[in-house]
Amino acid sequence: MEVKVDENDLKAAGAELLTGDGRHGICIHGWEIETLKRSILKSSTAQEWEQKLQTSHLPEMVFGENSLILKHVKSGTKLYFNAFDALSGWKQEALPPVEVPAAAQWKFRSKPSQQVILDYDYTFTTPYCGSGTIEIDKDKDASIAEEQCNLKWKDCEDKIDVVALASKEPILFYDEVILYEDELADNGVSLLTVKVRVMPSSWFLLLRFWLRVDGVLIRLRDTRLHCMFGGAENPVILRETCWRESTFEALSTKGHPIDSGAYSDPSIISPKLPVVMHKTQKLTTSA
Repeated sequence: MEVKVDENDLKAAGAELLTGDGRHGICIHGWEIETLKRSILKSSTAQEWEQKLQTSHLPEMVFGENSLILKHVKSGTKLYFNAFDALSGWKQEALPPVEVPAAAQWKFRSKPSQQVILDYDYTFTTPYCGSGTIEIDKDKDASIAEEQCNLKWKDCEDKIDVVALASKEPILFYDEVILYEDELADNGVSLLTVKVRVMPSSWFLLLRFWLRVDGVLIRLRDTRLHCMFGGAENPVILRETCWRESTFEALSTKGHPIDSGAYSDPSIISPKLPVVMHKTQKLTTSA
């Protein structure tokens, strides 16, 4: 999705694009929103990650320097999304491996000459919902303790205003960042991406983990964040998390196709998948 930004729309919204030093982003209503996109991890860096994560397995393509950063300058609220934190979540959750048919005994990259026992979550499923902190100028307030610098999310009944998001506001900035991807030895796809869209009234992002193990399982974990621009010193941010999942067998019993080719677009597939978990939270800060 390529978005052409109208200079008049930017001016009317009081926004300006971030430029210089390869920067790609926007400054609007006290928010600095920026994406960074680089090449995949080098082997030496991948080994360092494996040591830190205490694993011998990483996705085929890890974009370790890619990130999305959203910072509210006045409050110091900073949200960011990166591959390392997402893989830390994968390692910590440690789901059991998805069982595949006997005919699909895979030979993995780590030991191409041997059959590998699938004793870890090779799908790299992650519960990751993003990272965050409050960056405090300690010269101004040295009394604030370190533990008060963390973001806190509280369950709430509020909902993201889907109607407002569907209105035909001009898009001032849009980008998509891939964090990691694996084709599961040509037996499906495991993909983690984050997209951000900035309008004159708000910003909205979607962090999506998408998994398809051909003939076996479909898993979709979406995290949506929305922030309406306003005059409050601390921004009000809603975070909606929704996990959906189904086996191919269960989809087939409901009359849906069994062919993996019918499940290439997660946005179309999503309504067909049962909800495993859904919650909405609101950001609160201690600073």
